[in-house]
Amino acid sequence: MSDQLKYIKENRDRFLEELKELLRIPSISADSAYKKDVMAAAEGVGKSLKSAGADKVEICPTPGYPIVYGEKIIDPKLPTVLVYGHYDVQPADPIDLWDNDPFDPVIKKTEIHPEGAIFARGACDDKGQMFMHVKALEVMMQTNTLSCNVKFMIEGEEEVGSVNLGWFVERNKEKLASDVILISDTGMLANDVPSITTGLRGLSYVEVKVTGPNRDLHSGLYGGAVANPINILTQMIASLMDENNHITIPGFYDDVIEISKEERAEMAKAPHSDEDYKRKLKINDVHGEKGYSTPERASIRPTLDVNGIWGGYMGEGAKTVIASEAFAKISMRLVPDQHPDKITKLFKDHFESIAPNSVTVEVTPHHGGDPYVSPTDNRGYKAASAAYEDTFGKKPIPVRSGGSIPIVALFERELGVKSILMGFGLDTDAIHSPNEHYGVFNYFKGIETIPQFFKHFAEMED
Repeated sequence: MSDQLKYIKENRDRFLEELKELLRIPSISADSAYKKDVMAAAEGVGKSLKSAGADKVEICPTPGYPIVYGEKIIDPKLPTVLVYGHYDVQPADPIDLWDNDPFDPVIKKTEIHPEGAIFARGACDDKGQMFMHVKALEVMMQTNTLSCNVKFMIEGEEEVGSVNLGWFVERNKEKLASDVILISDTGMLANDVPSITTGLRGLSYVEVKVTGPNRDLHSGLYGGAVANPINILTQMIASLMDENNHITIPGFYDDVIEISKEERAEMAKAPHSDEDYKRKLKINDVHGEKGYSTPERASIRPTLDVNGIWGGYMGEGAKTVIASEAFAKISMRLVPDQHPDKITKLFKDHFESIAPNSVTVEVTPHHGGDPYVSPTDNRGYKAASAAYEDTFGKKPIPVRSGGSIPIVALFERELGVKSILMGFGLDTDAIHSPNEHYGVFNYFKGIETIPQFFKHFAEMED
């Protein structure tokens, strides 16, 4: 057994307990009521970095929540790895669908995680995965095996669009100078099928408001004579997709790069079963754009989804009203070379154009991000692939993810550095949902694999 594995084994219980301690902090960046908790999480990450062996740790203020910066420079001549992660989490709602308090982590065995999984908000996204890097630093420091310089940039606004990360990066390019950026905020295909994410979809997120009469109206006295904003909104949304689940916004697909048959064939080699997919999600059938497989629909094709819709009376019992207003939140996942600003404008122009004169429509853009594709022939990818092969005993499969991490394109644009996405979560971990969890196996496999990345990255040449 190597010194690193021995150290991990000897400190296993403590590594779990320290993660639980961080998970107990309800660092919900979307809700200002949790501001003190978000700040507490930042302080907690800073203390953990110091304990792990970082020489310099700063809680860097921004116009929003702070960024935790840490570094361990062992030799300026050696390559530098910049680790990115986030300490903020999604809201836990709906609370009544959780089997345990979302901020009181518990470990339970599951069919997929026979060693147990940590159930808590943020367990996988992203506290558990981010904290692997903190513990990996500790492992390397305590076994005298740190082979690269390392810097940490852990933010507190990822779940609200990283609104101040660009502001920080622009002002700290020298501080953040590095040779590669390492991120664990994605997943892998299965615990016995490691994979590296090489592509991410971009994002355009909007909120729409449809307004009808100047007040809520009695549905008996006015029904049939006055436009119902909720009815109109649902009709407008329904028109955004055709019978083949193809998005009908004019110009929406103009910049989409079509994936070659050869690349689609390579993607198809990744293990996937629609039957297993349906069983895990408890659905009767899959659904999506005609002409594409389930993995393709969820990765290389753009989408449009309603993330929330409301209006009118939603209390107990009945209240017969025609609501004055109706609202919806809509996200569009984008693929290369779609640009979020252009897509947002196309959506706004189209949505306003299809509204009847009986209502008014307001479209409010929220956050967005560019899609990203990482090459598989560079030093960073090769080091990551070798690291997975060391710890899993097989080469990882390169895959494209359907998720969005807008800051990856920002990093390349502002810092001129490629990002390597070494995620250890699974698609069944219920991130952003009730009962989010993260496998104990995955947590420790990450702590074991990350030091191997450092080792190979130091040994390889561009």
